[in-house]
Amino acid sequence: MSLIKSISGIRGTIGGKSGEGLTPIDVVKFASAYGAWVIEKTGNAKVVIGRDARLSGDMISRLVSATLQGLGIDVIDLGLSTTPTVEFAVPRENAGGGIILTASHNPIQWNALKLLNSIGEFISDEEGKSILEKAEKEDFSFAEVKKLGKYTQINDYIDRHIQHVLELELVDVEAIKKRNFKIVVDAVNSTGGIAVPKLLHALGVETIEKMYCTPDGHFPHNPEPLPENLREISKKLEKGNFDLGIVVDPDVDRLAFVNEDGSMFGEEYTLVAVADYVLSKTPGNTVSNLSSTRALKDVTIKRGGTYTAAAVGEVNVVNQMKAVNAVIGGEGNGGIIYPTSHYGRDALVGIGLFLTHLAKFGKSISMLRASYPNYYISKNKIELTPEIDVDKILLEIKNKYKKHPINDIDGVKIEFEKEWVHLRKSNTEPIIRIYSESDSEATAEHLAKKIILDIKEVVSASLI
Repeated sequence: MSLIKSISGIRGTIGGKSGEGLTPIDVVKFASAYGAWVIEKTGNAKVVIGRDARLSGDMISRLVSATLQGLGIDVIDLGLSTTPTVEFAVPRENAGGGIILTASHNPIQWNALKLLNSIGEFISDEEGKSILEKAEKEDFSFAEVKKLGKYTQINDYIDRHIQHVLELELVDVEAIKKRNFKIVVDAVNSTGGIAVPKLLHALGVETIEKMYCTPDGHFPHNPEPLPENLREISKKLEKGNFDLGIVVDPDVDRLAFVNEDGSMFGEEYTLVAVADYVLSKTPGNTVSNLSSTRALKDVTIKRGGTYTAAAVGEVNVVNQMKAVNAVIGGEGNGGIIYPTSHYGRDALVGIGLFLTHLAKFGKSISMLRASYPNYYISKNKIELTPEIDVDKILLEIKNKYKKHPINDIDGVKIEFEKEWVHLRKSNTEPIIRIYSESDSEATAEHLAKKIILDIKEVVSASLI
């Protein structure tokens, strides 16, 4: 069993003993701390909640709702929803905060509480630490019987969210409709199965093949939208009857496309393509995290803007985007953040912008992909054990490559002439991630293997 407490929320596997998994006791304790923080911070005793379709979602949702009501907080429950939809709803409901009940791309046994502030954005590091401290100290008290919070359900926020996408100036519904796209959707049996087909119909797409769009939480494959998990949709597209495939993760904040021939567009290039379109209409700056492809930098410079890298994590990217007034940004995992809409990764906004771009491009999706600089990212990880000193590993690697440009705002990123490698400890899983990029797949893989060997040498030396 696993339980990971971080500044962005609490995440764990269902079952086990309190403190070792995401049990009802842990949910109540953490929801109590968050609710108490919301009241202290905003004086606004109203919180919006929503969940993905995973099997534990209903149980976790009822626990969170009852806990918040027990604190005297009015709960607005969107039910089956998406992360960006909850983000969208918080300011529109004039709430003091929001909780999204989702473990994002994690497998079926996981769930999590992801925490939002009063403007529908993820809480800051400092705020997260404050909530963790409250939970640890059990620094909260509950309301008396006549001051318990109310519970209200609102079931049409996905529809409102879709209408918002249609109204974005850079989303051209007529252009999309004229292309008469034939699209396959894999929504991994979560809430994307509700939202994505609805959005496509609203955009004028008439031919939609639904794969795993029943929101029952029975994930048919690993829910992370990586190539190795998308073989089935790839085979369907290989037959040549569709223009593209659309894949989202369980909470619909990550977006990946599959080309008409079954090959992968590449989730790193979701942001690159959308940014290229946005920059062509509204020139400006861009931001992505340190682990994202340099193709975004290339496209930004070509369009006359400035690219900036941020630490990994949505809140870090958002902060950097605000600092440089970026017109588009996000993360290389298929996360699109479009400030004109809101400061959060949003696959529905991403679909609207991407399909407009593809429609206006006038050619196939594989030809659109071929129009961008071709880089390869090798994504690797090393499982951690208690005796491994991660900070020491990072310091040793940093010292070994000190002659090269190094960015250490988040782990260690080493820049080579045409390549880079980024090492960082995951905030949500007990692993070190090693990402490397080159214009050659073999070189990217070789660089990753070299760094992994370096890490193993450091670990072996420390255990002697």
